[in-house]
Amino acid sequence: MPLQVSDYSWQQTRTAVFISVPLRGVSVRDADVFCTENYLKVFLYAPIDDESSKAKIGNDTIVFTLHKKEAAMWETLSLSGVDKEMMQRIREKSILQAQKSAKEAMEAKASARREDQKYTLNVMMKIEEEERKRIEDMKENERIKATKELETWKEHQRKAEEHKIVQREEKLYQQEKQIEEERKKLKHKGLTRNSVSRNLATKGRNSEIIFFEKLKEDSIPAPRSVGNIKINFTPRVFPTALRESQVAAEEEWLHKQAEARRAMNTDIAELCDLKEEEKNPEWLKDKGNKLFATENYLAAINAYNLAIRLNNKIPLLYLNRAACHLKLKNLHKAIEDSSKALELLTPPVADNANARMKAHIRRGTAFCQLELYVEGLQDYEAALKIDPSNKIVQNDAEKIRNIIQGTELKS
Repeated sequence: MPLQVSDYSWQQTRTAVFISVPLRGVSVRDADVFCTENYLKVFLYAPIDDESSKAKIGNDTIVFTLHKKEAAMWETLSLSGVDKEMMQRIREKSILQAQKSAKEAMEAKASARREDQKYTLNVMMKIEEEERKRIEDMKENERIKATKELETWKEHQRKAEEHKIVQREEKLYQQEKQIEEERKKLKHKGLTRNSVSRNLATKGRNSEIIFFEKLKEDSIPAPRSVGNIKINFTPRVFPTALRESQVAAEEEWLHKQAEARRAMNTDIAELCDLKEEEKNPEWLKDKGNKLFATENYLAAINAYNLAIRLNNKIPLLYLNRAACHLKLKNLHKAIEDSSKALELLTPPVADNANARMKAHIRRGTAFCQLELYVEGLQDYEAALKIDPSNKIVQNDAEKIRNIIQGTELKS
């Protein structure tokens, strides 16, 4: 309840008024001070700045420090000659003014809080944008790095393949050159034997009588001498003697063998110790499939490698080897084998649709594991064009789209 205080003291300067009011028997935490520019439970002589004014409570005394709005000396602390009705109006006006000031302060505080929240939100969005850009830049750098590594690896593989082709052509050239030399030797040897035979026949007719007389004289043979006779044979590709062979047939046979070696690569060293069925690319493909089923991926790759060296036109060999490389995380090799399989699976028909879809999925998986998501999505979409109703491929393609759009981070 309000206290009627009549015992107080006050002092003033030109800019402030100091009022000391005793509060005997009143607890500090229960005291309530209400002040406006004209009203401090008393009607002041002149307006004060109620916002900068303050009250200090302690030692059973409350001290008010009131700052005047206009610097001047007051004649009295409170107005004099104020009737009760006027006092009521001033009190009500002061209360309404205090309520308005409190409302304005509350609205200002709420506005400041909203501005702080807006500023905080903007700062958080900016930080998140910078973090997202940093992640995108990092992913782009990784993609560029992986692309450069892939191009470098492809260039290395291309040079290695060109070197192998040059070596193979050089070897075939040497073989053909050797065959040509053998053919010339055989032809020259045949001509020499025919010339010797004709010379011997002519000479035999002219000296028949001389030999006959000589045989008469030498009718008693002399004793045989002991010694070694050295016989030189003409080197030949075939084991048969020259008199039993036909040069034209031999030349045709050697030409066919060279063509066969060029097509089947039967001159590789690994075939020397293999059985006949092990030289069949289809048999090697089935063997690789069985090894893949037992998760022996390296052995399966070796089987596919030898089958490809025997016949490099079977697309399933590259497709199955790509699956092995994918299991072993040889991602660049998996991409290369899948691309080679797609190159051989032409033209696109219904019979090779399943193989083409597998090639696109395996290449797309390898691209995604290299974080090349755009290239991977292209392969998955190509697989969906072949089989649009495949739910698994649809779900995987959707996950890749989410990663590209930034709605899902790779774990």
